[in-house]
Amino acid sequence: MAKTVSFAAVHFCVAFSVGYLMTGDVMIGGALAMVEPAVNTVAYYFHEKVWNRSEKASPKTADTAFNPLKALNQLKALNQLRALNPLKALNA
Repeated sequence: MAKTVSFAAVHFCVAFSVGYLMTGDVMIGGALAMVEPAVNTVAYYFHEKVWNRSEKASPKTADTAFNPLKALNQLKALNQLRALNPLKALNA
């Protein structure tokens, strides 16, 4: 919670400073410092909703990508199964 409050204070100070430096007006800097973080919070909420929806819709690249270690383990397991096959032992 302390980190959140600290970041909010930094955000307020940055918004105020930018508004004041651009206009030279303390009132505009203060208004900007109050309005911008509130609007940014709402925008972030909707950004997260869209982001989470797009993650659910698209396949995970790590799951679908070729993994050589996984393929090697599958080949080893297949070779172990072949070794247990009595017909293969007779043909060898």
